[in-house]
Amino acid sequence: MKLSTASMMIVALVVSPLTIASTVVNTSISAEELKAAQDAWGKALIQISSANDKGGQKQATETAKQVLDQAYGYKHGAVLFKPTLTSGEQTFRTTYDGALAYFVGGNSKFPNDSGFALKGWTDYKYENAAVYMNGDLVLTTGKVHLTGKDGKVTTVDKTWGFKKDDEGKLRIVLHHSSLPYSSN
Repeated sequence: MKLSTASMMIVALVVSPLTIASTVVNTSISAEELKAAQDAWGKALIQISSANDKGGQKQATETAKQVLDQAYGYKHGAVLFKPTLTSGEQTFRTTYDGALAYFVGGNSKFPNDSGFALKGWTDYKYENAAVYMNGDLVLTTGKVHLTGKDGKVTTVDKTWGFKKDDEGKLRIVLHHSSLPYSSN
């Protein structure tokens, strides 16, 4: 197939901006980035539990602050967080302080929080039932299995929303967790 001079010029005009661009920005989230973020969340939960065992609530709180700063999007706006063991007026934790209280307790504004991350978790696994990927946003839903020091496994239903921020880091902007329904 021979291209006319006019056709080649049109192709050159269309392709040229792409080939000479000095910077290419791709905010799409890859499957590998999603896996790394989900793996990191579980490791972080275990780190908070371990910090509590080694240095008490103060050390666990410092670790939890680092986790919130690295994994969640609270610095960028509200996070839609519905923790597993919350109810009433404090069910939703759209603020940093509310999330921190849920994970480590110790906040008089959240008197019912004893620290979900302080329960001595030693292992974590997740099973995604479905994943929706759309550019810089990924939504997942599935099961999370947490193992305690006694070997007992607790399973929760989990929905996460991850958004890639301006620095290229995945941030949790949606976190919904609940115990599976039981008809008993």
